[in-house]
Amino acid sequence: MEKLNFFRTDLLVEHEEMVRHRTEQEKETLKKSNGVLFDEQRKGRVIVTSVTIDAEGEKRIGKKAGKYLTLTCPTLTPSDTDGLEELTNVLKTKLAEMTAHIPNLQSGKILLIGLGNREVTPDAVGPLTMDRMKEIVPHYYSDEGSELYVYAPGVTIQTGLETAHFVNAIVTEIKPDLLIVVDALAARDSSRLCKTIQLTDTGIHPGSGVGNSRKEVSRETLGVPVIAIGIPTVVDGPVLIADAINTLFNYIATKIEEENSPSSRLSVSPWLRSENKNADQSTLVPIFGDWTAWPHEERVQLFEEVLANHELNTFISPKEIDSWAYQYADLLATAVTDWMETIKTSH
Repeated sequence: MEKLNFFRTDLLVEHEEMVRHRTEQEKETLKKSNGVLFDEQRKGRVIVTSVTIDAEGEKRIGKKAGKYLTLTCPTLTPSDTDGLEELTNVLKTKLAEMTAHIPNLQSGKILLIGLGNREVTPDAVGPLTMDRMKEIVPHYYSDEGSELYVYAPGVTIQTGLETAHFVNAIVTEIKPDLLIVVDALAARDSSRLCKTIQLTDTGIHPGSGVGNSRKEVSRETLGVPVIAIGIPTVVDGPVLIADAINTLFNYIATKIEEENSPSSRLSVSPWLRSENKNADQSTLVPIFGDWTAWPHEERVQLFEEVLANHELNTFISPKEIDSWAYQYADLLATAVTDWMETIKTSH
């Protein structure tokens, strides 16, 4: 089978090196790896995954050196106000930790950039967040100038200019002490869609997860500290197909297990069965063949190959993406606003 890049994703925790270390034993091995420091904790319902990569780690796994934080709430829904509030509080705390070493923030200038296309809902999280942040700009403005700047530059197809050129021009003019970039991301695991926030000090390549990478926005390219906050809102079509196939196989394997169980005779209806994610799929080999035993990543690769240059090779967002986009705009604006207030009033 031809080797394709089926690890196409913006999330570090979905990078090939991280995917290989899913069990607890393998996570312990990763913690001891040269160049990569890995840690995972739970803050209430939020799983906080911290990965720090040094120069050696960058050479080994091909990801930029720096710190990556991933906040995940697996059970989150758009109407889960408690979960959204919990995620907001964790983000605020982690943002404070990641910026604690940056000097002059109390009296310095902070620039917020919302990347993305506000006319395309899955890509609108950045601009929508900036719409909400505009409300607090007057609180940080005086005759001497502003301490907070907010901007949504749009995308290249709307303006004809590279997003990085816009950002570079603004940074050159304002000379901020910190740039915070908000953007929508692509995931390769449908269970992470709109339930994860990635926070990193390495900057961002706009559009990289969907194969449309633009110029980098980072400290190296701009000369100022850059914090990137991203929300995965789309998943590759082949990944969704592989997830659906896996769900189908689990369901059929569960039915086979239940048919062989004496308790199944008490069932009122053959449809009253729940999926068992740990069902033995080897029972399906005589029915569907050896590919039922393939790892998930190999199934994704198969569909990547089958759908290459096909109209079905697309990106997909959740059906509640409208609600998710507005909820995350509110969440990010609240977290950043609270963090700003804490920074500006600290002594």
